[in-house]
Amino acid sequence: MNTFSTLKCLNYQVFADTLHKLPIGHGIVINTLNQYSYCLAEKDAAFKKALKASDVLLPDGVGITFAAKFLYGKKIKKIAGADLHAHFLQHLEKTKGSCFYLGASVATLDKIKAKMALEYPNIKVGTFSPPFKKAFSAEDNAAMLNQVNTFKPDVLFIGMTAPKQEKWSFEQKELLDAGYICAIGAVFDFYAGTVARPNKIWQNLGLEWLGRFVKEPKRMYTRYVTNGFVFLGYLATAKFKKN
Repeated sequence: MNTFSTLKCLNYQVFADTLHKLPIGHGIVINTLNQYSYCLAEKDAAFKKALKASDVLLPDGVGITFAAKFLYGKKIKKIAGADLHAHFLQHLEKTKGSCFYLGASVATLDKIKAKMALEYPNIKVGTFSPPFKKAFSAEDNAAMLNQVNTFKPDVLFIGMTAPKQEKWSFEQKELLDAGYICAIGAVFDFYAGTVARPNKIWQNLGLEWLGRFVKEPKRMYTRYVTNGFVFLGYLATAKFKKN
């Protein structure tokens, strides 16, 4: 594996490099950390364990980049799941590689395949829509593993929302035959076009969260407003302990 820089932020080893420095290997788990997932993990030990066990943990959100600056005086760049997705697609197109989308509805996956055929014709694409339920049965897991492992993708994208997707990849990592295992959640909908990602202006201003909140205020209120204040409380506590 090649080496990359990390920063210990709020007791997590967060990726602090460019995506071109991602480790090379097999079964590499890549997850993202933002203020929402941080707050969830503080109340969910299994989720926290899964995040900490990541081979790569990307700083996905201004909450984490702000925490790095506020607590440690370090500047790191936000890397969203959509950025990771685009990075891998560009690489796989050049190398004529393969990727597998596990999650979302059949309709969303069909839109992804159609778009991929136009934009990345050199990539071999596989998909599987698991049942939509709170917890998977042993039979569900066996079916998902069979679909992925028969395909043997260079990159496995998992879109089941947090914390379900991170827990699943942590639990199944040793059984998955894939180069990279990436939990990217809403990126499935962004790429399919079923949910619009805030445009580059919002992203460049560090206000992508606000763009999503404006579009879906009811669904995003808890994620961004309620947990935003909770996260600030965690930051204040960490700052106090540090001093």
